[in-house]
Amino acid sequence: MKIYTKTGDKGETGLFGGERVSKDSLRISAYGTIDELNSFIGLAITEVRDEGVKRNLLKIQNQLFVVGSDLATPDDEKTKKLNIERTPASYYIQIENLIDDYDAKLEELRNFILPGGSKSAAILHVCRTVCRRAEREVVALKNSVTIGENIIIFLNRLSDLLFVLSRFENKVSNHPDTIWNPKSD
Repeated sequence: MKIYTKTGDKGETGLFGGERVSKDSLRISAYGTIDELNSFIGLAITEVRDEGVKRNLLKIQNQLFVVGSDLATPDDEKTKKLNIERTPASYYIQIENLIDDYDAKLEELRNFILPGGSKSAAILHVCRTVCRRAEREVVALKNSVTIGENIIIFLNRLSDLLFVLSRFENKVSNHPDTIWNPKSD
């Protein structure tokens, strides 16, 4: 199988189901940012210290592939026969459980914190911000086409988890969170 197909040379790409769309469409932007998030999570996995965090991030990478294929497949009669897996509610429920588990291991947050600390925490903060951008793009897409309701909920919870994991990584790396100081010089 060749990697290049030449079918996108004029600025269009194909969706699952055969429809051709411009590469700058909202749908392509949305699932492209999901792909970017997945790549940054892969980078984070190379740096995180905690093996449990690594396992959970790998599971999330697999879930993001489902989210990407869900977004790449219009929700219409033509694509129903393709049996593309749609994003289930169980994804965001699992994320909520992870947030609760990791947050219970952290000191209560009483201040805003700056992104950073350990290298792994800083990368997880980048993942969080890319996830927020993906969420904004999916919301924009939802305003123009029908998409599954679980996608936005999943992305919203995932960005919260990435924040908690960045704090957890700082804890296991003995890097205190940097408290935001609006009066710093």
